[in-house]
Amino acid sequence: MQHLKKYLSVLLVFLFVTQTTTLASAAEPIDEARDIIRKYYVEDVPDSVLNKPTIKEITRHLDPYSVYMTAEEFNEFTNAIENQFVGIGVMLEEDPKGVKILAVYPGSPAERAGIQTGDVITNINGQSLAGESVQTAISYLSREEKTSVTLTYERPVTGQSFTQTLVREVIQLQNVEYEMLGGNIGYVRLNSFSLDSAKDISAAIQKLKGAKGWIFDLRDNGGGYVSAAQEVAGFFPNVTKAFQLRDKTNKPHVFNVIPQSVKFTAPVHILVNAYSASASEMVSASVKEQKGAVLYGQNSFGKGSMQSFFPLSDESVLKLTTAKFFSPKGVPVHEVGVAPNVKTAEGEELLVSHRDQLVATIRGYKKLPALQNVPVTKTFTIKMNMKMNWTGITASDVQLIQLGGKEVPVDVKAIDEKTIKVTPKQNLQSKGKYLLIVHPKWKAENSRQMKQGIYVDVTAM
Repeated sequence: MQHLKKYLSVLLVFLFVTQTTTLASAAEPIDEARDIIRKYYVEDVPDSVLNKPTIKEITRHLDPYSVYMTAEEFNEFTNAIENQFVGIGVMLEEDPKGVKILAVYPGSPAERAGIQTGDVITNINGQSLAGESVQTAISYLSREEKTSVTLTYERPVTGQSFTQTLVREVIQLQNVEYEMLGGNIGYVRLNSFSLDSAKDISAAIQKLKGAKGWIFDLRDNGGGYVSAAQEVAGFFPNVTKAFQLRDKTNKPHVFNVIPQSVKFTAPVHILVNAYSASASEMVSASVKEQKGAVLYGQNSFGKGSMQSFFPLSDESVLKLTTAKFFSPKGVPVHEVGVAPNVKTAEGEELLVSHRDQLVATIRGYKKLPALQNVPVTKTFTIKMNMKMNWTGITASDVQLIQLGGKEVPVDVKAIDEKTIKVTPKQNLQSKGKYLLIVHPKWKAENSRQMKQGIYVDVTAM
């Protein structure tokens, strides 16, 4: 572990001060790589592998995340973590046939071409990707802005194959997205664990001041820097430990979070899915274990390994798995993933979480039978079981909130002594899910105050 700690300090100098340095003193890059792998790879590597004639051949016999990169490939890799790159706008992972698309970014050339999540790119500009790394695929896709790239890709769900030519663009992603959802539930999405993640999350929390609950979205987040994960874990209440790390000695070392000056206030939910990986799992496992948040979604990806970057003398870089991480108490993540507290259907994570957050703010309200398949032009009629004094009735007494979205403005009008009509000022979204809440702000005709509010789940046709 001492060797690893020493190396990490060198890594920070290389990455952030751009001082070129190497750990090995051998004359040739392949000899440097062999020495580094012997010392730092998470497992012992036999000489039969180390004696392969090229670095790429050696890394092919290591785990899938250990990769040899040219200086250009390394630059593209770090740019991707920072959410700025030239390409077609996709997130990738290795696949036996090539590279699988984990996400397609909105407004990108890939989206405009109709490429979908789950498609597998098998060929780029006539070059087969079978057995190649994600970094190799990225190097083919990146190149210069406004140049063309021809892809052949398969769609496993239909068995179709496509070949298309796309034009590369500069893709600049917003790393932290945030908004106040209906009912004053703060929503913050982190797309990558970049160097500025903590700063951007802190700004989002402060701009969403007054939130009654929080949803932190790590779906499709493939990870990033370990230090960023330590910082992000520091935003959650009651969370002090970030992760447990074990290098090739298999000795456990627990690392603390990096405390933040602002924090999420309970209740907090974290959204995860099958593509939440690496640093996302590091944070999720830690926060779940220390009860800093409740996880919603599906089991995460299961990449519980940490990679370090070793610069070689020819300016190429060896990305090497140097440790595996666990929850602070030692619960495995690698090839297991992190299980959510509340399992949801794929694509329903935000809706279920938002609903639960809303219901938590109206404890004691009575739940009425759900309304299914209502017309998008639906007008709601609410009838009380006694005569009411509707004087002073306002639209704020009734809330219609789209789950995963905003509050829908409504008009509220008394029809008779027992009945009011609630009319949305805009059509409901087809297949949209809503929560209709009636707050106990009115009095009966005998001046008795309503004691219990009501709520009902609504699904549009």
